[in-house]
Amino acid sequence: MNLHAPVILILLSSVVIISYLFNLFSRKTNIPSVLMLIGTGIAIKYTSLYYGMIQTDVNKLVKILGIAGLIMIVLEAALDLKLSKNKVKLIGDSFASALFIFLISAFGIGFLVMQWLDVPFDRAFLYAVPLSIISSAIVIPSTSHLPEEKREFIIYESSFSDIFGILVFNYMLMGNIASLGSAFKFVTNIGIAILFSVLASLLMIYLLTKITINIKFFLVFAVLSLLYSLGELIHLPALLIVLVFGLVINNSTLVIRGRLSKWISIEGIETVVDAMKSITAETSFLIRTFFFILFGYTINLDVLVLPDVWKLGSIIILILLFVRFFYLRMILKSNLFPELFLMPRGLVTILLFYSIPASHSIGGFNEGILFFIVAVSSVLMMIGLLLFRKDKQPYLESSEEAI
Repeated sequence: MNLHAPVILILLSSVVIISYLFNLFSRKTNIPSVLMLIGTGIAIKYTSLYYGMIQTDVNKLVKILGIAGLIMIVLEAALDLKLSKNKVKLIGDSFASALFIFLISAFGIGFLVMQWLDVPFDRAFLYAVPLSIISSAIVIPSTSHLPEEKREFIIYESSFSDIFGILVFNYMLMGNIASLGSAFKFVTNIGIAILFSVLASLLMIYLLTKITINIKFFLVFAVLSLLYSLGELIHLPALLIVLVFGLVINNSTLVIRGRLSKWISIEGIETVVDAMKSITAETSFLIRTFFFILFGYTINLDVLVLPDVWKLGSIIILILLFVRFFYLRMILKSNLFPELFLMPRGLVTILLFYSIPASHSIGGFNEGILFFIVAVSSVLMMIGLLLFRKDKQPYLESSEEAI
């Protein structure tokens, strides 16, 4: 069926309006909008099948949108984070939480997949890495009503989780991962990425304060996407470039001092950052909308009735919950609600899953398990947000007061 340009425009506009309504509904009910978007994609697929329409392969488009969404979402998170001495403990706690929970979850799921499907551990671990990443694309927009400290903890933790997951995933694809040379190269690449992103950030701050025309922000996004893509091609941790870029832009007064202040003026930078935050949020919303609808379109509901999908998926969810409970309760001694349930899997998990090379694939691990985990973890997040009350315990409690 051929669609005319006005019809296509009507459909695209309707999708954006529906997504906006989903967001409003989500704020009232705490039902994650991502579930509604995925459901819309599934409905579109099966409606088109019912009416005999030709099915389109959208996997490549999902991957492209996923990368664009990842850049915008991490940038959006970084532009929300203000660094200061009184937040050192918060940042340290969220860093440790993301690292510990990610690693233990990945090893636990890796051993499970190895035993369940009888595959080598390195392949099982490669599949476990995406499933161990908290989705900042889902959790950050869902925590807008939380107290500032809780929200900042979740923003930092999910952003760190994204970074750790992508770094480890890329490291696993390097080959010969047990060698000292590979580890040294990996650490060196991280250092280069941080230095590179700081220099690029300073250059962009200079340009933002000098450019007077009103089309400068999408130029920044284009440059950032270019840096990300170049980083991927030369095997640098590209997401780290995005995060550091956003942090430097949003905390320019901490970086631009002394001699640098003679070359780069930060007067009016706050106005620039505010405008960038607004445009980044709007763009992230748009990309997330089409990404999750297209992901829903790719889902085959027939695989969800397979016993292994429910069994393996349920055990993986239990592992994720147990590891998170253990860390928050026994180590961080934190309030469990709603943090325990704020562990959705989403954009990064899906993107990395589709990025697993054919040479490393596991035939018995189908996409139904991925969808099951994305859906159930989002429902758990909804439960956590529904259980939360603003007048309950503060972000950190003593072990005696912890729930």
